Amino acid sequence: MLIACILSLRTQDTTTGPAADRLFAVADTPRAMLALTPRVIERLIYPVGFYRTKARVILGICRDLLERFGGRVPDDIDTLLTLKGVGRKTANLVVTMGYGKPGICVDTHVHRISNRLGYVRTRNPEQTEMALRARLPKRFWIGYNDLLVSFGQNVCTPISPRCSGCPVTALCRKVGVTTSR
Repeated sequence: MLIACILSLRTQDTTTGPAADRLFAVADTPRAMLALTPRVIERLIYPVGFYRTKARVILGICRDLLERFGGRVPDDIDTLLTLKGVGRKTANLVVTMGYGKPGICVDTHVHRISNRLGYVRTRNPEQTEMALRARLPKRFWIGYNDLLVSFGQNVCTPISPRCSGCPVTALCRKVGVTTSR
């Protein structure tokens, strides 16, 4: 989950899945990953965005996992954040999807839509995460990202959202929306 999430950053899901499959077919543990050179990892994960940087980050994470955590991925956000290349979104995703623990993954869609609806009033994804933690009932945390990502890709798009076909348009404050369809 952790390495697949690193691959997914700034990359479409249609590219991430096959790249992760290729990588994990060759190396599916931190120790096996460290047996690969950065160049081999680059070739396996290409064409994910920033594939050269991600190859180095993956090796650093795997080294840290072996040296500091006995090869196991930590199951709490604060510890995951100590791994170089792991930010809040990734840490939350690993904790929620990998361990079934509560967390809120805030990506561009969650940040934009939560603010557009008027549910929160924040300037960046980290502020959005903290505001949602304070306001959103815990039972909705894990599913919130999945719900809003699809909605943000298909209905509540960044530019000219499809407000005329939106099922929640009556509840939406349309914060920052200047044009819509």
